[in-house]
Amino acid sequence: MATTDTAPGPGLTWSLRGRGPDDVAVHADRGPGHEEDGPVPGTGRGVRVCVVDSGVERDHPGVGPVAGSWVVVKDPDTGDTEVRETDTGDTCGHGTACAGIIRRTAPECELYSVRVLGERFSGTGDVLLAGLRWAVEQGFDVVNLSLSTTRARFAEELHALADRAYFTRTVVVASAHNSPVESYPWRFASVISVGSHQEDDQDLHLYNPEPPVEFFAPGQNVSVPWLGGTSIRTTGNSFATPYISGLCARLLSAHPRMTAFQLKNALYLSAANVRFGPRHPDPAGEVCDDSEN
Repeated sequence: MATTDTAPGPGLTWSLRGRGPDDVAVHADRGPGHEEDGPVPGTGRGVRVCVVDSGVERDHPGVGPVAGSWVVVKDPDTGDTEVRETDTGDTCGHGTACAGIIRRTAPECELYSVRVLGERFSGTGDVLLAGLRWAVEQGFDVVNLSLSTTRARFAEELHALADRAYFTRTVVVASAHNSPVESYPWRFASVISVGSHQEDDQDLHLYNPEPPVEFFAPGQNVSVPWLGGTSIRTTGNSFATPYISGLCARLLSAHPRMTAFQLKNALYLSAANVRFGPRHPDPAGEVCDDSEN
């Protein structure tokens, strides 16, 4: 959303390029509820997913019904923000693309929209914060946030809001920035953070063994719905994020009492690069007792 560049910390990974699932294999123990070599269960039925973005084009054939739409309005004089119902649709196509990926992944979920971006993807951190806060207050099951802010002055409040969502069982799925800069709220552990991979399989997600980005999903050269009932091919972490949101909706429709950390675990266990095998014991070391007699 913003243009301020901040030097990232060491070891950060924003997207998976030049490496495939075998290069980032993760060995894990089987956990409770693991689906034995099967797809993520559920269809999204009964799960409310809110797309906080540029709006969603109504009646787009690639999106289907939108159960409700709102917009964050900012008073130019006072700077105060207000969330209002709207029928203006999408301002630039980005939100429609994200909504279409969620619909394709979880076809029976209930889709909602909160517009925080304007034409040409314009937006501000305070409007983003207001839209996300409102979505959390409404108790949506999943909030898709395919955008972020690099303005550090919003980080503390966004962090508190992400934690509030986590503990009130609203799952925030947030896109990592497309550039190697710090931005928020994807950097927080209380959200599910997503980058993109380059695999041809559009139904494949991967766990990242080198966080803070936790998961990779299809987001490079993917077909997405766009304005005017059309579709385009595009690339970005923005379009990997709604795939994970859709998987969360499917899991919640099959297991409605899942918490945010259980969803993370289910995504981890179902990731294509997480392998299961016997545990190898650590080599025995010399045991010494330094206590006095």
